[in-house]
Amino acid sequence: MTRRDFNRWGVVHAGVLTLGVLAFATPTMAADESTRALTFSKDVAPILQVKCQQCHQPNSIAPMSLITYQDVRPWARAIKERVALRQMPPWHIDKSVGVQKFQNDMSLTDEQIDTIVRWVDGGSLQGDPKDLPAPKPLVTDNEWQGVRDGYGAPDLVIKSPEYLMPAQHQDVWFRPMSDIPITGPHWIRMVEIRPSSLKARRTIHHSIAYEVLTPDNTDAVNTGVATGGSGAQNQVDLVNRRPQIMEWAIGKGYDRFREGTGKLLLPGEKISWDQHIHAVGEEISSGSELGIWYYPKGQEPQKRSYLVGFTGIDRSKMLDIPPNSIAYTEGFTVLKENTIITNFQPHFHLRGKAMQVEAIMPDASRQIVSYTGNFNFNWMTNYIYDEDAAPVFPKGTIIHVSAWYDNTRANKSNPDPDQWVGYGDRTVDEMAHAWMNVVYLTDDEYKALLEERKSKVVKTTAQ
Repeated sequence: MTRRDFNRWGVVHAGVLTLGVLAFATPTMAADESTRALTFSKDVAPILQVKCQQCHQPNSIAPMSLITYQDVRPWARAIKERVALRQMPPWHIDKSVGVQKFQNDMSLTDEQIDTIVRWVDGGSLQGDPKDLPAPKPLVTDNEWQGVRDGYGAPDLVIKSPEYLMPAQHQDVWFRPMSDIPITGPHWIRMVEIRPSSLKARRTIHHSIAYEVLTPDNTDAVNTGVATGGSGAQNQVDLVNRRPQIMEWAIGKGYDRFREGTGKLLLPGEKISWDQHIHAVGEEISSGSELGIWYYPKGQEPQKRSYLVGFTGIDRSKMLDIPPNSIAYTEGFTVLKENTIITNFQPHFHLRGKAMQVEAIMPDASRQIVSYTGNFNFNWMTNYIYDEDAAPVFPKGTIIHVSAWYDNTRANKSNPDPDQWVGYGDRTVDEMAHAWMNVVYLTDDEYKALLEERKSKVVKTTAQ
């Protein structure tokens, strides 16, 4: 996909979205259903409760509460626009290409969007309060997303030291270390990083937890990918070899590893933190917390999961985004082993617009893995593939990451379109990579998985 393709995509999809809003406003149900007046209590509140209220409630991260009719009514028109354009809930992956089955899909269905749009167009009626669903408990503290989703409390929580960020200050990269208080080996099933408080969520842009290994855990070093070259390109490989437990960024939830895979913790190891903290006009003390969910004893996995930041930038050419322009970069990473990719999390800063991950097979055939054309800096959404949908590729496959940047006034996140932007770690600089957890397979395991999936397709077709 070229820059011209991207520009043409923007024009075409803008038209599609406009038509989509009109289509949603047209009744599509059966005659008796389409003539019934939709109400907040009966039709809209259940959707908001399932898809929106975990963020849109008092003292949470969203700018307004969407619990009661009185909360929602002033925002009805804005809600209609956001859901019709699929800007909210924050699920920005393209639904027309790549993998489409996910474990954590928070998006609205076409029917749910149609309901909200028709409710607003019908006058945003309240209806009978007796039709409201039973209320869910409100989040009263800095709760774990994994707890909200029913996985229970983490087995271990590791906290970083706190950093006191002044009201006005340049960006800070805070890199302390924390002990891992365990007396025996533990395999990790799921991990989640969160800022240490609701206020800390305002100052921490990202937080990465690395494992400082003992000599008995060197298999945690990832040697299964390579970008090639030297200098800056070689630095990408060195970073990807570090035993990364998890990367968290604004709006991200947890990493739940593929069944039968995980990461191993051993006594005597430590967590090395890399936290990017910025000033927000108020003095705030902030740190990070790492929640860890173990595999039960006797269910330890046989495979390791590795976190890779597949680059979208050829670091030998670096990054050049002129003022008031659209820019494009691409990066290539070779898979040295047969590989399952279990999730996709695009990562940019303020000018990032779109990212595509494509696999170039050893036979030169190509397959789009995932694409998001409407990246939102405030939502570093992690798309976790379904077990049977997670893409699997043979060794020698090249992961091609394409990245587009919008340094114009059309980008609402852009702090200054008149500025030249280059590569860097500051929020006002730019970067591009796709965070993906990968699992490596032997040749026999790879062939067996392909046969298993093929047999499932045959059975489904036969039914």
